[in-house]
Amino acid sequence: MSINNNAWELAEAYVSGALSKDEHGALKLRMASDVAFAAEFNENVRLIKSLQESGKQKRFRNMLKDIEHAETGIEKAKRLFLSAHIWRTAAVAASVAILFSTITIWNLKPSIQKTDSQYNIIRGEVDVIKRSQYQLKQSQKQLEKDIKKINTPPPSPVRYVGTGFALNNDGYFVTSAHVTENADSVYIQIQSGDYYKATKIAVNTDADIAVLKVEKKNFHFGKGEVPYTFAAKKTGIGAHIYTLGFQTDDIMYSEGYISSKNGYAGNDLQYTLELPAGHGQSGSPVIDEKGNIVGILAAIGSQEQANTYAVSAQSLLALLETKSPDMPAIHLPKVNKLGKMSRDQQIEKMQTYTFSVKVYKK
Repeated sequence: MSINNNAWELAEAYVSGALSKDEHGALKLRMASDVAFAAEFNENVRLIKSLQESGKQKRFRNMLKDIEHAETGIEKAKRLFLSAHIWRTAAVAASVAILFSTITIWNLKPSIQKTDSQYNIIRGEVDVIKRSQYQLKQSQKQLEKDIKKINTPPPSPVRYVGTGFALNNDGYFVTSAHVTENADSVYIQIQSGDYYKATKIAVNTDADIAVLKVEKKNFHFGKGEVPYTFAAKKTGIGAHIYTLGFQTDDIMYSEGYISSKNGYAGNDLQYTLELPAGHGQSGSPVIDEKGNIVGILAAIGSQEQANTYAVSAQSLLALLETKSPDMPAIHLPKVNKLGKMSRDQQIEKMQTYTFSVKVYKK
């Protein structure tokens, strides 16, 4: 029986289980009699085990390849747009994987000779590997969470676009009835860019109002209650008003005044407004200077008749008070937080609760 004098080779044999029972006994005796050798041997064992742990990164690289292959298949069906913070997370994970692979390959080169200086370098690199492993795991967890949060619209093209705004912060909102008419599915796209599917709750075609609810459980448009209230009575002629809506992918602001207390052809459910508006803004909130919702944008006049029409908030309140099994109790906000704000502050607040409504038809 003989015992190898090289502490590194002994450590490798020990970790791999290649030592015989007699060699184990001889090693134990030598460590008991040679303190310096014992310290070097134990350090080598720890180092080898750490290097073995680095093999886990190979499995992660394989996982990344699987994800890449899966994404390639998905891309053929539709394009998936990820938000900027998700790409940053993925980039961190990829960068750490590359760094990890480089360090591992360098450490496992068979030409490395065990000298004091190389030994110290390897110890330092092992510390880097440990830190990289932790960062890699954290980045992977964050990436998985972000991917699960992505909300995408159906693959079919959008047939009609309108605007909606929140009735409260429990997912209920209102838009024009003609926006959602004959829809196979309705989605909203909120300020973050995420899509959420919605279900119709109630419709009044005469008043051109539709009430819907976001299907996602425990959904909220923002933090706290919505900051505006709904006018219980009609507002007088000449009142200054403004609206926010989506003619394009970007929210647009328009301002004007109420020119008549009745709407198209004398419709007393509506207002006539002197307010520039375009297609896509149907369902937009009409807001007075004190932050009250006075109406819902409904229709745009012809070029010869450059008027805009809005359904009064009074008509909306009447629909919400309808006694029907299909109509849940929708609690509207009671406190107006916009009244004391400047116009730009009001607009900033309103953007959280105003969104694009996208209608899909087969």
